[in-house]
Amino acid sequence: MLVGGGVLAVVLTVLVCVAIGPAHLGVGEVARSIAHHLGLDVAPVPRLHDAIVWELRLPRVLTAAAVGAGLALSGAVMQSLTRNPLADPYLLGLSSGASLGAVAVLLLGVTLLLPVAAFAGALLALTATLTLARSGGTLTPSRAVLAGLAVSQLCAAGTSFVVFWTAKGDSYQEILAWILGSVAGATWQSVAIAGVALVGVGTVLLTSAVRLDAFAFGDTAAAALGIDVDRTRWTLMTLVALLTGAMVAVSGAIGFVGLVLPHAVSALTGPLHRRLLPVVALAGAVFLTWADTLARTLFAPRELPVGIVTALVGVPVFVVLLRRRGGAAWT
Repeated sequence: MLVGGGVLAVVLTVLVCVAIGPAHLGVGEVARSIAHHLGLDVAPVPRLHDAIVWELRLPRVLTAAAVGAGLALSGAVMQSLTRNPLADPYLLGLSSGASLGAVAVLLLGVTLLLPVAAFAGALLALTATLTLARSGGTLTPSRAVLAGLAVSQLCAAGTSFVVFWTAKGDSYQEILAWILGSVAGATWQSVAIAGVALVGVGTVLLTSAVRLDAFAFGDTAAAALGIDVDRTRWTLMTLVALLTGAMVAVSGAIGFVGLVLPHAVSALTGPLHRRLLPVVALAGAVFLTWADTLARTLFAPRELPVGIVTALVGVPVFVVLLRRRGGAAWT
């Protein structure tokens, strides 16, 4: 029931959000435009409206939906693997590494390489985190988190240094918008990157629901159930890193989606991951699509980075969840 309702909510959200904008379109026009490009026999849409839908708004909305689903799913998996309710997809320094790579190519003027550089930066940050966590001891979730914080601070310092030393004129605004999170420049290439990562990695994560349930009882209990704890944990963490890296590559760093939504959704689905994971992904898609719609319309013609909107919404929601659950539930 929840999954079916979530799918319907995503479809309606995409249609409605594509219709919203300075050039107002009807939901029916949006649906006909999409159907026409899918090869269905429908009544034609005016060429200008069709171009607005297919070339401008639909890639942005679909990118926002894919990024929201990916970050929410990654957050839920990361919180289970680390048994840390405050874990989010950027826990292992991925966001800062991606930002460093993206800022470097933005300042070099090679905008076409931005997704590649951001993804490469995220993977390098992950490699540095795991290498640091392994040095001088056994690789544990606590060591990985601490190493991730160190790598994150190092990459953030590198990003600040590069910006301070080389950014000029309007490049500051472009860099700031990316660091705060934005899908304003989304294209069909962005949809492809985020969509392929979501379907490919997300499918594997969804099929790991039973193993994630076992982690809730601790490593000893999971091992007693026949799960190779270390191999499973680091395989899934690497997959989360790949998924997060792909999302950051097309949207920048968007906070609170992967932190808050798993807690909010689990209140509806319960803790079982076979119910939680698909619903949290759908909720993430709906949430970030509407957040981006607010970001581009609230102060039109000026746009806010969508990361500002997710923070403004996410912080109050997180406070409410914290008060309802009580401190003991978060320790």
